[in-house]
Amino acid sequence: MTAQASKRHREASRCGWARTELSIPYHDREWGVPCRDDRLLFEHLLLDCAQAGLSWEIMLRKREGYRRAFAGFDPKKVARFNRRSVERLLGDPDIVRNRMKIESAIGNARAYLGVQNEFGSFADYLWGFVDGEPVLNRWRRIEQVPAKTPLAETVSKDLKERRFAFVGPTIVYAFLQATGVVNDHLVSCFRHAECARLAGKTARLSSRGSSSPSAGRRRPPG
Repeated sequence: MTAQASKRHREASRCGWARTELSIPYHDREWGVPCRDDRLLFEHLLLDCAQAGLSWEIMLRKREGYRRAFAGFDPKKVARFNRRSVERLLGDPDIVRNRMKIESAIGNARAYLGVQNEFGSFADYLWGFVDGEPVLNRWRRIEQVPAKTPLAETVSKDLKERRFAFVGPTIVYAFLQATGVVNDHLVSCFRHAECARLAGKTARLSSRGSSSPSAGRRRPPG
């Protein structure tokens, strides 16, 4: 297949929601890629929680603003934000200036550190819900993709018990999709098979690191 033919194939098969100059590269490079990196997982979680009631396109436009405003998505630094930090962020036009969302981001950073302390990493905690293997769905039409699932409800309940905020099942399911815990690319999309292959690679890398501090710790339910 020539490069031009390959490009036409990608454009024809890409999931229907990816149609803009921001959503296309996000879809093609990030969405659905199995993520086991704690800093990147925190980035996805912070952005997904901030998205509540808004479009993902808005969050993609504000992503760099969030990166600057929230210390490069470093949960240790964000956890140290205080009341003065909140007031500063409320005046920042490059993020969503909603007090509850800003305060929840700080509270979630502190809860995130608690999970890391208990499980060794947030990745170990999160992937424990699926025994380390992504859920591989085989949707043929975008209308078939659910807004939430029993898995999302289980993760949402556990996060709430750990004092996370803005983590309802719909938000959590978007987070699971984005981080590749669930592969929800349509089967016709060129990224469905690519992300499935990446899942195998990351699983093998993860198994080699089984001597991590989380080994032997209690796994979350699910």
